[in-house]
Amino acid sequence: MTLRFLLALFVLFAAGTAQAQVAPFRSDRIVVEVQGRGPDVILIPGLASTAEVWRRTADRLDDRYRVHLVSVRGFGDLPVGANQSGAISGPVAGEVRRYIASQGLSRPALIGHSMGGQIALRIAADARDGVGRVMVVDASPFFPALVNPGATVGDIEPIAQIAYQALIFFGDQALVDRGRALRLELGNASEALFNGMGWQGGDRRVLARGLYEVMTLDLRHRLPDITAPVTVVYGWSRDDRSPRRDIDRLLRAAYSTLRRPARFEPIEGAEHMVMIDQPTRFMAAVERFLA
Repeated sequence: MTLRFLLALFVLFAAGTAQAQVAPFRSDRIVVEVQGRGPDVILIPGLASTAEVWRRTADRLDDRYRVHLVSVRGFGDLPVGANQSGAISGPVAGEVRRYIASQGLSRPALIGHSMGGQIALRIAADARDGVGRVMVVDASPFFPALVNPGATVGDIEPIAQIAYQALIFFGDQALVDRGRALRLELGNASEALFNGMGWQGGDRRVLARGLYEVMTLDLRHRLPDITAPVTVVYGWSRDDRSPRRDIDRLLRAAYSTLRRPARFEPIEGAEHMVMIDQPTRFMAAVERFLA
């Protein structure tokens, strides 16, 4: 084997290695942490939460999967970046799609909680075959329909404005105090959202706009654009006195326009923070979803 031939092989190998290297991802809207190796799974948190709400889930998956933990700038203690003004969920969904493309991910699985579930639906609707499968956790394409199936964005907009102003001027506690007066519980579990382990706070402006979007965003018309299979996981109760007794029926109606029927996974005993309230049952649902 000649020296020239060996040098040629080295050049080809070096060129291939350089092409395989992926440039670090930088975004002024999201931060992404990666752990583990294997098929790609992207975890997206909900309103006022960071990747920390997914830490236990990621630690259970990273021996078999490469887990990408997304955090939205302005939630928790992350600097707001470009989220300081304008819409939140649409641009964040666009950044996750850019992340998928720039990092060369092949049909990743998406798991999103609450607002993160809506973001996952947007990504799947826009990316089509670029997404392998989607799990939404205690999320609806239109949250007000879980309280009143006949509600419209026009009905909810004045209430959302009150919630926005309350958070801007009076802070997080105003949402807890006025939750029943507003008569809109995000996923029928506003107290769990605002008082539970998932609420990590953040920049008041980002939180207020995020809350407004969660209350008014109606993605039901985008569901037919989703080609990936969808699994819906949610807290459920047998108790007739619980608002979660009827959530199964309401979610089935909300997702009825998907191209293929969704798979529904009720988690008894869980409230809004399903992965924290019932971690063992939730992980069993995740394993079935990824199998």
